[in-house]
Amino acid sequence: MNPQAKLIFTISLLLGSTITISSNHWVTAWAGLEINTLAILPLISKSHHPRAIEAATKYFLVQATASALVLFSSMTNAWHTGQWDITQLTHPVSCLILTSAIAMKLGLVPFHFWFPEVLQGSPLTTGLLLATVMKFPPITLFFMTSPSLNPTLLTYMAIFSAALGGWMGLNQTQIRKILAFSSIAHLGWMTIIISFNPKLTLLNFYLYTIMTAATFLALNTIKASKLSTLMTTWTKAPSLNAMLFLTLLSLAGLPPLTGFLPKWLIIQELTKQDMAPAAITISLLSLLGLFFYLRLAYCSTITLPPHTTNHMKQWHTNKPTNTTVAILTTMSTALLPISPMMTTIL
Repeated sequence: MNPQAKLIFTISLLLGSTITISSNHWVTAWAGLEINTLAILPLISKSHHPRAIEAATKYFLVQATASALVLFSSMTNAWHTGQWDITQLTHPVSCLILTSAIAMKLGLVPFHFWFPEVLQGSPLTTGLLLATVMKFPPITLFFMTSPSLNPTLLTYMAIFSAALGGWMGLNQTQIRKILAFSSIAHLGWMTIIISFNPKLTLLNFYLYTIMTAATFLALNTIKASKLSTLMTTWTKAPSLNAMLFLTLLSLAGLPPLTGFLPKWLIIQELTKQDMAPAAITISLLSLLGLFFYLRLAYCSTITLPPHTTNHMKQWHTNKPTNTTVAILTTMSTALLPISPMMTTIL
């Protein structure tokens, strides 16, 4: 892709996200979401592969439907209450429609069907944007409207998302699909707490973004997209593979790594809200995710490839690892000791 075109699309992505995050009016928030959608489409389909074109088409159709629902929800609310302010969403039908729209934007159950397919059809760098940056504006709208939304509905959607993200990831061999189902499971954790402590949702999202960015950039550096190719990359960049191992365990939420922090705080908050059954259910469902993270970690670091493998061992590269990857992997594994400071900020 032309560098100038790529620059324009990246600036448009930043602009769309900034407009949505900083707006108080529903129409400007909707406009920001539309700019985002249009800016990411060329980045998804830039390889001109049939799978990439299919992914871009699916993404466009789902996001256009979700944006139409956002607009319909805000218009219904304005019709009944006379308010266009995002925080003044009070009409129950509008709240229900908005919950569906944001679930569709994020890829929450039962509107998750598009996300694994789109991520599988995108390059790793675009997949990183889809899994992190593109989810920030809808999460912001979720945050701003959280007092009006139905907590019971959100809890059920969150538990089903954690269950589906865990179950569907077990059988996958494509790394991007595994990370897509991992994203759905993490969104379940964010959604379950948003009605009770929205700031915890944002903290979870920020830490998830750091860990996912580290994983995607490490995979992009070693050029691995399937489990079978991941098994032979240990010869290419051993130190990076070792850090990828720790980052994957952090995504799984194992202590004493960074990923344990949001799960710990969310379980604590759910218990305070007398929601111990929900906390126990979502904790048990996270064990499903732990299984496929361990599988990824095992393939990347611990195991040696069998002698009958069709893949040749790759040359050990002496290129220095990207500084961004180094910083992100360090943050993905070592932020738990500063959790008291984070909870004070919250």
